[in-house]
Amino acid sequence: MTGITTPRTPGSPLRVGLVGYGLAGSVFHAPLIAATEGLALDTVVTSNEERRAQARAEFPDVRFAASPDELWARADELDLIVIASPNKTHVPLTTAALEAGLPVVVDKPIAGTATEARTLAALAQERGLLLSVFQNRRWDNDFLTLSQLIADGELGDVQRFESRFERWRPQLKGGWRESGDPEEIGGLLYDLGSHVVDQALVLFGPAVRVYAESDVRRPGAVTDDDTFLAITHANGVRSHLYVSATTAQLGPRFRVLGSRAGYVKYGLDPQEAALREGHRPSAAASGWGEEPEALWGRTGSGESPLTGGGIPVRTLPGDYPAYYAAVADAVRGKGENPVTALQAAATLDVLEAARRSAREGVTVTVSPATGSGLPTPCGSAR
Repeated sequence: MTGITTPRTPGSPLRVGLVGYGLAGSVFHAPLIAATEGLALDTVVTSNEERRAQARAEFPDVRFAASPDELWARADELDLIVIASPNKTHVPLTTAALEAGLPVVVDKPIAGTATEARTLAALAQERGLLLSVFQNRRWDNDFLTLSQLIADGELGDVQRFESRFERWRPQLKGGWRESGDPEEIGGLLYDLGSHVVDQALVLFGPAVRVYAESDVRRPGAVTDDDTFLAITHANGVRSHLYVSATTAQLGPRFRVLGSRAGYVKYGLDPQEAALREGHRPSAAASGWGEEPEALWGRTGSGESPLTGGGIPVRTLPGDYPAYYAAVADAVRGKGENPVTALQAAATLDVLEAARRSAREGVTVTVSPATGSGLPTPCGSAR
């Protein structure tokens, strides 16, 4: 079975099989799928009875499967597979779904290496199937606002981009994300680092050099929980990226310095918190992704925003639902893939370079091929 699966009835919603109902599946994917016109959550793969009860309470008509193999066996009943299972399963499950003839959305990181990501991209292209990577942070409110400011020339030529995804979690939570087993693909570099690197590449294009410092700070921790990356982009912009679980005083989410002005923004996009609290986006509900004026960022020059400098800039609403709306259009052949596997591979090139840099204490040169398939960057240093 190859090519894009056609729904049974023309115009009917695309039937989605969701593999995994942990944090990613229950908080992000299932609610966003259900909120997207043209998509229907058909089957959830989990053998955990508590998670089944949780899913059934919110989606009474959903079906269940104990293993992904059950989905491949009835591939003709489905139109899209979403993989929200642990990182180490992403490559084998994506491969199996594509070989069953099904379009795929896979959570980040798509794989442990850029080579694996490019192999998956080639398989999807060979089968004529969509393969998209869930990089929801491209639809964060602050990222959308910054993208617009850069596109409008409000900052002039961007020279330095500082991005922080920091948390204060001094106690370990356990689980595969904090495992030291390389096969688990855990640690913050591949978790939060996947987000901040992807955003930097979307904004400023391919990386040519990477330097990183990565530490294991918390007692009992066995994988990185405090990491810094410095990227030099091909266009001259420098990105300084921080991901941490050990930050007692949080810095600005963004500090962006241009030849004309800077932009400083504190606080995280509100959509994850809203989803965790059970709120759901819908066409009838207004205000999704909005934040209060007190949290707006500021643009200006020569003075700190914390001492009243600069001008408040309304933060555009965050829009995670836009990702799945674009996926639905792409599967139907009406739009472009919102996040390609080749873009994810470019991110992994940087993450692999960062891991080597931190291990060896060197600056790593990244191949000029890195960034193949990236969106056209909207900011540059000249």
